[in-house]
Amino acid sequence: MERIRLVGGHALSGELPISGAKNAALPLMIASLLTEEELVLRNVPRLADVRQLNLILENHGTSIEPVDSDPGFNGMGGQTLRFNTPSITSTTAPYDLVSAMRASFWVIGPLLAREHEAKVSLPGGCAIGTRPVDFYLDGLRALGAEIELDEGYVIARAPKGGLVGAKLRFPKVSVGATHVVMMAATLANGTTIIENAAQEPEIGNLAECLIALGARISGIGTPRLVIEGVEKLGGATFEVLPDRIETGTYAMAAAMTGGNILLRGARAENLRAALDVLELTGASVTDEDDGVRIIGPNGPIRPVDVETQPFPGFPTDLQAQFMALMTRSAGVSKIKETIFENRFMHVAELARFGADISVDGQVATIRGVNELRGAQVMATDLRASVSLIIAGLAAKGETIVNRIYHLDRGFERLEDKLRACGAEIERLDA
Repeated sequence: MERIRLVGGHALSGELPISGAKNAALPLMIASLLTEEELVLRNVPRLADVRQLNLILENHGTSIEPVDSDPGFNGMGGQTLRFNTPSITSTTAPYDLVSAMRASFWVIGPLLAREHEAKVSLPGGCAIGTRPVDFYLDGLRALGAEIELDEGYVIARAPKGGLVGAKLRFPKVSVGATHVVMMAATLANGTTIIENAAQEPEIGNLAECLIALGARISGIGTPRLVIEGVEKLGGATFEVLPDRIETGTYAMAAAMTGGNILLRGARAENLRAALDVLELTGASVTDEDDGVRIIGPNGPIRPVDVETQPFPGFPTDLQAQFMALMTRSAGVSKIKETIFENRFMHVAELARFGADISVDGQVATIRGVNELRGAQVMATDLRASVSLIIAGLAAKGETIVNRIYHLDRGFERLEDKLRACGAEIERLDA
């Protein structure tokens, strides 16, 4: 199994391109199931999760072809892919495909909307919490679907004539449920109103893509989405938005190492809460024409308390990275995790660097230390794995990060990007 070796102590400097967002690319790819016509997606990141979703879509009859395109900044640009699903060849998403990635469960919405039936395995993915699919299924039931569970599969059937528009309210904000119900509602009969919808930029990116395909959606960026169902969707060419989680990750790495990095292509408006917190630590954050510049603190890193929240609050997907940063702060900070109940698995691994962290329920208390020391560590999930990279960049000596397949699920060409900014980092064979 591959590992990453890095030697800390190098301030990151230069320009680092931000890839297309994984959390936007996956639902956009799934949306291709809604139409018989071609969907072309630009700026799709080259990730293990994208490759896995390609297999799932091909199982349903989608043909996927790469398109030659400009490689982008320093040859690190995203890819352009063509998706064609003239007919759905299977409405079953089997366990062996869906279990590898939670987002693949979202195919249930388009399959049910277009074919009026779906049999989808219950999902897998990172073990950071239970993340039940109840909201997804209740939303589909509101549109008239009959749902049953059978030996680990969700079997859904639409009423004769297809799904029917309805008004529904999620009891708790759910990105996945918003994606699924919004996609299903585009082909429903009548109007669907979703209250307490997720407001993440990735939700807006999907809504804009669906509109480009011919859907009628209003309320983008608000907790109230209105979807007027249409008979069918057409084709479109659409671009995946830049990854705000990758942006925040490298911003914290720059702050951690006292660096100076231009995050090319980053959109500060999609990450305002996290960037505001980063400024409180003493880092400089500047919007520039072609991205966001991060300069590390001129002095000690200041401790800051944060609480994860749905957008526009501080993202749970940056909690582990921020914790790594706080291990070197000049004081005590607290992080309260409100989204997932089991997302502190990285604490034990950060402690191997010499970090002083204690956990009480959903609150982690971090007491900054003068120095981190390189260590052998093991990734436990996608975001936790990159927090270990951030710690290793600032640690004294050599760090080896094991089980890096988690990294490849969500970070495109991580070693190349960091090495171009002065990091001493390499991938090792098993």
